[in-house]
Amino acid sequence: MKNITYRQVNDYMIPNLTLPPEEANITLGKWGMLHKDYLLKHKKILFTTLLTQGKLYQHCAEVENQARDMFDTLVNQMKEAEGVTEKLQEENQMAWVAQMNNIRSRATEIVNHEIIYS
Repeated sequence: MKNITYRQVNDYMIPNLTLPPEEANITLGKWGMLHKDYLLKHKKILFTTLLTQGKLYQHCAEVENQARDMFDTLVNQMKEAEGVTEKLQEENQMAWVAQMNNIRSRATEIVNHEIIYS
């Protein structure tokens, strides 16, 4: 068991509590930040548990990697299935942009539903 130290504030003894150190070199991207925000707003107990154990950013970084991999895979699969190629980009750039925006939007929805907000 850990020895807890206290400090006196007026008539009260307040414990000197500190959080365990987080990984200092973890930087979250779009998906990790979205998941962290979701945990904060909708899964407060899990958020607090991960935070107090010093594992919040590590968890969000793992979710970030899973989401990025899934997004890239989905985009590539959808491009192939719908025939969105470099040739289309050269011949009709506006159609290519429209189709790619549609594909990215659908892939984002799937990733959000399957990984970020679950």
